[in-house]
Amino acid sequence: MNTGAVAKLLGVSQSTIQRWIKQLNLNMTKNEHGHYAYSEEDIQLLKRVHDQLNSGVLLQDIKVTSKKIRHATISSPQISNDELSARMDMLEQRLNAKADDVTSYQLLHHRQELEELHAEIERLHERIHILEKKNFMQVSPIPSDSPTASILPKKRIKKRNILTMLFGIKF
Repeated sequence: MNTGAVAKLLGVSQSTIQRWIKQLNLNMTKNEHGHYAYSEEDIQLLKRVHDQLNSGVLLQDIKVTSKKIRHATISSPQISNDELSARMDMLEQRLNAKADDVTSYQLLHHRQELEELHAEIERLHERIHILEKKNFMQVSPIPSDSPTASILPKKRIKKRNILTMLFGIKF
């Protein structure tokens, strides 16, 4: 029986039942979800507590006639040191494997970035080489005896007026 059913049976609230269990240090069994599961003996004990409270006895003064003492229950099974050591070793191996995977991925990613940067440098180097060739072709002087020298227009020398030279006046 659960706390709600016992509370209805006795005509009190669920929190009242739980408070009695705590203050009187009653040993009640709990199910796998941590809820109280009351036996017939537990219900009779709670009825006696309820009757004593109704007769005017204070909760602190109530004497529990049952020899039950409330103890904490341990739900986890005992694990040997060997099992714990084996689990620790396994977890360390998994952690190391995970770290290796992360490191490998990072190295692969860095390698890809380096290859991309190297390709970009090669492309820029080629472009610079082409531009230098173009610039060399444009800047290199053409010998005067070559046939292309006569085709190119000569620079016209501007003659300055005497007044412009003397006074810096422009017309």
